[in-house]
Amino acid sequence: MQIHELETPTPVVDLDVLDRNLDRMARYAADHGIGLRPHIKTHKSPRVAREQLARGAVGLTCATTHEAEVMADLTDDVLVAYPPVGDARLRRLMGLPARVNLMVALDSAEAIEGLAAAAKEAGRPVRVLIECDLGMHRVGVTSIEEAIRLARLVTERPPLVFAGVNFYPGHIRSGEADRKAPLAQLGQDVRTWLAAFDKAGLKPGIVSGGSTPTAFESHQLPGVTEIRPGTYVYNDREIVSTGAAAREDCAFTILATVVSTAVPGQAVVDAGCKALGREPLRVGAGSGFGELVDHPEVVVKGMSEEHGILDLTSSTWKPKVGDRVRIIPNHVCIVTHLNDFIHGVRGDRVETIWPVAARGRAAKV
Repeated sequence: MQIHELETPTPVVDLDVLDRNLDRMARYAADHGIGLRPHIKTHKSPRVAREQLARGAVGLTCATTHEAEVMADLTDDVLVAYPPVGDARLRRLMGLPARVNLMVALDSAEAIEGLAAAAKEAGRPVRVLIECDLGMHRVGVTSIEEAIRLARLVTERPPLVFAGVNFYPGHIRSGEADRKAPLAQLGQDVRTWLAAFDKAGLKPGIVSGGSTPTAFESHQLPGVTEIRPGTYVYNDREIVSTGAAAREDCAFTILATVVSTAVPGQAVVDAGCKALGREPLRVGAGSGFGELVDHPEVVVKGMSEEHGILDLTSSTWKPKVGDRVRIIPNHVCIVTHLNDFIHGVRGDRVETIWPVAARGRAAKV
């Protein structure tokens, strides 16, 4: 099949770029002696996860129970980096195959007690990472004393096993020059927290960090044993704005068709918010909800559910109805989640199609 035969809108992944992205991250981790435990939230696909594992990933990171269920078919080492709160979620986690060496990240005594009860009933050990807030201010304990208290609680609740700590430097998303100061602060914070754990006799075996924007600087952070980048496999406009990837590193695009040029100064494509999501770029990183690969000056300035409006006011390009374009989305993780299948292409040839098997919740009744 050729790419022009595909019905639009549809996701397309350049396999050559994908391979290059996978190789680059795997090589970095190997060169610096850091474990790579990629987050599968971006691709949600066994096909891509297999490629990551084949390149040396030590395991996989998931956010949802459904992701964990799908990825448990590929690896015996699964981290659920999301607080395991609620009986329904815990039942599903305990239902993972017994061969899976399950690990979870949490930040509360309530989550520990619930997990301990579920693990004891299921008769399976579960490794626990204490999530630390080192700047993101989303989840994670904010004090060293509380982190140590929770770690001790884990040690008192067999079959739970205290495995270490994790943090997510998602607050560091600026360009390379502007990342130096916050990265230095993060490094100092990591050093301080780890020293406190050591003093308390609770040396973390695993220190899990990393994000795509900071991934290639992870070796600057003392004590980090593994990283969990996700977006690097595909990249997007947001990642390019941070300098962590170049525009040519964006493997994922939405193939769309121009369906109207009736209004002067704009064109309409068949990719609206149900194809591209509706997440704006952070302040100062650009405008619109996506940009054209072949005409980067053209952005998707507005959307309805099935309509994407291209701003032509800064371009000499004169699109015609029926023309096809490829759009780099702002946030690829959201866009992947909107699709059932991905088309892998080399040049104009569709080489493979794979399912986004871990999308949705797939809740069991």
